[in-house]
Amino acid sequence: MPRGPRNPFKRSLDLPADIRARIPLDKGEKVLAGTLARDGTWLCGTRDALLIVDPSGAAPDASRIAWERIETVDWDRETEQLKVIEVGEFGRVRPEYAFAIDEPGLLLELIRERVTASVVLQRRVVVSGKRGLFVVARRAPRGSGEISWAYEFDRGVDPADPAVMEAARIGLESAAEELGL
Repeated sequence: MPRGPRNPFKRSLDLPADIRARIPLDKGEKVLAGTLARDGTWLCGTRDALLIVDPSGAAPDASRIAWERIETVDWDRETEQLKVIEVGEFGRVRPEYAFAIDEPGLLLELIRERVTASVVLQRRVVVSGKRGLFVVARRAPRGSGEISWAYEFDRGVDPADPAVMEAARIGLESAAEELGL
């Protein structure tokens, strides 16, 4: 099975033509970084999204996850695992992906930069003692599109608790006001 680039600082990406053909790109968009997972999955990043190309070809096009839809990305150097977790919805399991990768190269740097750039505002709201939540405003890193709002609750904080719901509402109103919305 072919492997991705071994040099993590290499600026060009040796992306096979058949894989490149399966990546739906918007006008002017291009693959900026990528790597090959051990199972043959290609992970590619553009200015707008992370693209996941299934090695089986079962999906005709790459899966596309906009940067503002990614909550966290973790790279474990010891296990060589790259884990991507999407922003979730209350009461639903968050979409999560894990890939065994020899070397993430520039892709990890790109992912971290683009996900960070999607955060417009993040504010801490204390509910009780040290426990609380974050109110997070995000949008596409290039600054276009609507702002989406999310809450990230500390462990042990019950989002269904009326006091928590009220603190979250007040925190969101304050954050929106800060952004002039």
